Amino acid sequence: MLDSMLLIFIAAAALASVALFARQPLIIVYIVLGCVLGPSGLQWITDDKALSDLGHIGIIFLLFIVGLDLPPQKIRNVLRETIVTVVVSTAIFFGVGLGIGLLFGFSILEAVIAGIAVVFSSTIVGIKLLPKTVLHHRHIGEVVIGLLLLQDLLAVFALLYMRGVEGEFAWHSWLIACVGLPSLIAVAYLGAKFIFWPLLRKFDVFTEYTFLAFLGWCMGIALLGYQVGLPVEIGAFVAGVVLANSQAAQGIAQTLEPLRDFFLVLFFFYVGASVDPRLLWSVGWQVVVFGLVLVALKPVVFRYLIAWQGETKTTSWEIGIRLGQCSEFSLLVLYLAATQMSSTNMLIVLGATVFTILLSSYFVVFKYKNPIAISDRLRVD
Repeated sequence: MLDSMLLIFIAAAALASVALFARQPLIIVYIVLGCVLGPSGLQWITDDKALSDLGHIGIIFLLFIVGLDLPPQKIRNVLRETIVTVVVSTAIFFGVGLGIGLLFGFSILEAVIAGIAVVFSSTIVGIKLLPKTVLHHRHIGEVVIGLLLLQDLLAVFALLYMRGVEGEFAWHSWLIACVGLPSLIAVAYLGAKFIFWPLLRKFDVFTEYTFLAFLGWCMGIALLGYQVGLPVEIGAFVAGVVLANSQAAQGIAQTLEPLRDFFLVLFFFYVGASVDPRLLWSVGWQVVVFGLVLVALKPVVFRYLIAWQGETKTTSWEIGIRLGQCSEFSLLVLYLAATQMSSTNMLIVLGATVFTILLSSYFVVFKYKNPIAISDRLRVD
């Protein structure tokens, strides 16, 4: 694994330099690199399971940092504004995915799986490309995060359904999911109030301890959430939210950002490594059509639904375009459905997912303010 890590970051640094000269976004670099060097490309790196696990650590840190920036009161306000948008958009995107799957000759079950896979927008891409220091974008960020949070909660039930498709479903899994989240929030709140903060106040003069305490808290609540049937991402988000009303939380969020970015490089590499370029060529037109329909439709649906909730036209369009891709949850859905779909149809959905991430990233990086923009005018952290 060590030689794979060395190769990934050496190649990423070299190709990133070329990409910046060519004015290309770095997310694209990591995905393309995974496709070229991964198991289906040159096969220089084949341990995709380890890459997936390391990449998901980046997602945990990402959601933890997001939670640190979202006090509960702010979340309540955002959720009231976004719940209708999420419900209606979910129905529309599921119907579109189902319909395209049937048009491409998928079986009913394969089309249902395709519909589920394309419903969600990417939490990683959406948050990664959000500036945090511009006042206007703080509100946009709150709406985007609110929408993504609700979608992540729906993804919990989608993943439970996929486990049922695989024969692992039990009714108690739904009960665990419904009861597990409120229970996790309660345990996290009480743990923060009676254990975490008292310990931190006693030993906060030790900087190393403060860092380790926040890190251990994030991982501990994420693991606890996983044990009760919730995705680790939800647990990490909850861990951040219950600590959000403190100045120390803001400082530690900045400290964790380089660590988060390290693991996110591995995640996007893994996304690219999931694509077989040779087989992809044989279904290229289906991938492009599927991806273009989603990239064209998602911003429009979000734009009008969000405007209906009272946002301005400009803000609605920006939020829609920032959410105009499929999600990393698509990869999990397809992974769980591996035995229920033909390899060709599975690749069509996977390829369309990666295609929407690529295309959407281009739109955002070249049109709106974001932390990784090539243009100095648009680059805002």
